[in-house]
Order: sequence, then C-alpha cells, then structure tokens
Amino acid sequence: MSTLSLFSAGNYSVPGNTSWYLADLGEFRGKQELYTRQSPQRLKTLREHALIESAVSSNRMEGVELDPQRVRNVLISPKPLFRDRDEEEIRGYREALSLIHESPEDLSISEETVCRLHRLTRGNIWDAGCYKSRDGDIIERYPDGRVRVRFSPVTSIETPRFMANLISEWGSCLEERWVHPLIGMVAFNLDFLCIHPFRDGNGRVSRLLLLLQCRQLGYEVGRYLSLERLIEQNKDRYYETLEQSSQDWHENIHDPWPYINFILSILKTAYREFVKRVGDFQAPRGAKTEMVLAALQRLPEEFTVTQLEQASPCVSREMVRRVLNDQKGKRVECIGRGPGAKWVKKG
Repeated sequence: MSTLSLFSAGNYSVPGNTSWYLADLGEFRGKQELYTRQSPQRLKTLREHALIESAVSSNRMEGVELDPQRVRNVLISPKPLFRDRDEEEIRGYREALSLIHESPEDLSISEETVCRLHRLTRGNIWDAGCYKSRDGDIIERYPDGRVRVRFSPVTSIETPRFMANLISEWGSCLEERWVHPLIGMVAFNLDFLCIHPFRDGNGRVSRLLLLLQCRQLGYEVGRYLSLERLIEQNKDRYYETLEQSSQDWHENIHDPWPYINFILSILKTAYREFVKRVGDFQAPRGAKTEMVLAALQRLPEEFTVTQLEQASPCVSREMVRRVLNDQKGKRVECIGRGPGAKWVKKG
C-alpha cells in the first residue's frame, strides 16, 4: 500500500512528459559542476539567500508567519531572541536546512533522520520528533465556514509500521533500480505525506526530505535556489496535484503522475533560474547587485524601498539603495519624496 510498491512490480509505463522532465534534469545535472566551480562569491550569496527564502516560504505555507522586519534577527543573528513560537519554528527550519547542506552524505534516509528534522522544525515542543498519538483527517476550510475532508491519513497505530516500510522500500528502490531515482524520490515524498506521521509539521519535513534526497542523488540546485519558494509560488497546483495523486492511495490504485510531474517541474524551474543567475560569468554585476535585481522582479509594480530591503535580507541597506538609484530612469521611477516614497517599475 504505497507508491513505491507500485513501481517494485515493474508493471508501469512512464508518461511522455515525465520522460522529458527526466531528460532535461539529467542535462542540468551534467552541467551543474561547470556552474558551481565559477563565481564563488555569487554562489555564496545565493546559498545565504536560499536558506532564508526556504525557511520563510516553507513555514508560511503552513500558516507560520514571520514579520519581514524580523528576518535578520531571527534567521541571520547567531543568537536570536524569539518573540513567539512561530519565530522559533522558522529558525529551527533554517537549522535543519544548514544540517542538510553541511553534510547530506552523513544523513541517511532513516526514521531517526525524519524525527530529527521534525524536532528542529517544531522547536522541540512536547511531541517534536514523535509520531502522532491520535488519528486525524486532513481538513480543508473555506472562507464561508464550510469544511471538507481532503484526505484520511494512516492511523496512528499503523504509522510506525508504515514508516518502517517506507524507509525500507526507499533503500530497495535505489538498490534494485525499480524506477528512475527522481521518480522514486517523489514517490517517497507522496507516500510520506499520505502516511502523515506527525501531529503537525508533516509538510515542512516532507520538503526537507525532498531537499536532502535531491542532494544525495546529485541534484545540487536546492543548495542555491529555494525549492520551497517555488513550491509556495505554485501552491495551488501543489495542493491540487497532491490531492489528485492521493485519491485511492489506501487501495493502491492511485495515479502518482500528477504529483510526480509537478515536483519534477519545480526542479526544472529551479535549474533554469539557477543557470540564469550564474550563467553569464562575464557580467560585470556583483552577486549582491544581482540579488537586489532578482528581488526587484518579484515585487509588485508599485513598491517602497523598505519592501525591497525586506526582499533582499542578505544585502545591506546601503547596497539596496545604491542599486535602486542606479536603476532609476532605466527600470524604475520614484514618485514622491522621503523614506515612504513610492517606486514604480517601468514598462
């Protein structure tokens, strides 16, 4: 009763669009060493920014918010002082990211690792790192007050057995080559979310595991670009494909390909953005300048300097203002005066 077990029998066919994703990702993987050997300062800045974006985006998807003005204090300061539990959990997610990026080869895909990541993301509260003790459906709530059951996960009694099987099947999938490792990785991710082993924090742990498995399979892009940010930007499609692929999961007759293709598309988008950011090695701009320009693209048509500073947390205020003034008359125009003046993008 799992997606990975569907592939173990070998009676499946890979859809054409999935094959194209795999081919494109294989090509990106083959070229990534060329990019990662270049422009070390630019790559360092990308890594720092990806840590922040990932921690903020992944938690925000679960309703855990961080005041933009607190980003530096919570995510960059070596000894942060937390105002609430949300800040503690977001910092914990950042610590989990650092753990993954510093030594992915030392973190086996095991129940111990899964629980360790959960403890970090939940700020070591009473049930952090412990499987759920009660059953509970995944509920969707509508603005008008209506609710519906989106999915009924594995029961609390069955959760330990299902998690042990999932970990075992992942090892067998890699060893026996049931399917392409990237397909197996997303299948693992889908099964984890359907098991829903923890009372809370399952989505965040699933994204950390996805990042860890990507690193272990040699796909390095998540180190430089936030996969969590891209998933959040496409969260409606994320939840849609997750629901499509989880239907009839308990009966083992579900269709995993919508979710598999969505995650592979996120990886492809990440690689495209990565190549765009570091591909032009002859560009005269520095890494910090490019970071501000990338943040500028993500802002609405009308924005303030403060919003641009918050979107560029790794860049000093002076540098942000310098880049903005350099773009004045080219990409942006200022309307008004003083610190609260509005800026507008051109064309």
